[in-house]
Amino acid sequence: MEREEQFLEVATLITQSRNQALKAVNTALIDLYWNIGRYINERIEAADWGQSVVKELAEFLAKGQPGLRGFSDKNLWRMRQFYEAYRDMPKLSTLLREISWSHNLAIFSRCETPEEREFYLRMSRAEQYSFRELERQISAGLFERTMLSSQKVSTVLREIHPQVSGAIKDSYVFDFLDLKEPYNERDLQRGLIRQMKDFILELGRDFLFMGQEYKLQVGHSDFYIDLLFYHRSLQCLVAFELKTEKFRPEHSGQLNFYLEALDRDVKKPHENPSIGILLCKGKDNEVVEYALNRSLSPTMVAEYKMQLPDKAVLQRKLQELEGE
Repeated sequence: MEREEQFLEVATLITQSRNQALKAVNTALIDLYWNIGRYINERIEAADWGQSVVKELAEFLAKGQPGLRGFSDKNLWRMRQFYEAYRDMPKLSTLLREISWSHNLAIFSRCETPEEREFYLRMSRAEQYSFRELERQISAGLFERTMLSSQKVSTVLREIHPQVSGAIKDSYVFDFLDLKEPYNERDLQRGLIRQMKDFILELGRDFLFMGQEYKLQVGHSDFYIDLLFYHRSLQCLVAFELKTEKFRPEHSGQLNFYLEALDRDVKKPHENPSIGILLCKGKDNEVVEYALNRSLSPTMVAEYKMQLPDKAVLQRKLQELEGE
């Protein structure tokens, strides 16, 4: 073994140990806040304490216990709310302790239902959201959009990749682009490349970027895929074709051609068949269903918006759907 490889092994051990220590500290901190919240809640339910007593506790901790910070009456009430939000949901106990207090605070204070809270807890763990990223996803109504999704994919795509619904969304929000109307497909492509970090956040972290205007040579002609990614979980290439208009059935032909070329000339033997996504400015779900019903290619149609959706409107739509 080369000396540098040996040194890298030691560096890896240090990093792993530090990560384990940080996780242990975070778990202990969440446990502490949970126990404080439970204690306060029990005292209040027993009619022993009121709001003034919690304020007195905060003052006692600030003055009488040197070194104790972060226990203002406002934070103590948050700990009680944290306990109240999840005390009847023991199945989420592990999830709560795998994300930071700031992430937990954002979720239980901004999400209104147990289902929404569980959704963001699981997404935070799976996607490793930073606090800013989590805040944006809540503001973008990711939960509501996911629940309202009427994803249309070709029969072939669902047969080849049965888990595609959980891996690839059918609607995206590109508020970070700040593109002014009118813009063309090249403007959209360049904007997404410039803001690749935000684009990957919107797509999902399993997407690995492989290139823009990815060149395919078929016969004596060259063709170019707008954006090409690799999806780690699905283990396949994912080709995006960008459209600055509403979906039309004729859009599918070019993408089908690209998928055939990818599978013949680019895909590795151990990889699954490639997926094609038409990313359009809008779509009529019935038109999409007709267009994909007899398609022999693993394709789907997704739409994008340039502004954050109105979360209240999404919530009303979800409530109406649940009431049907």
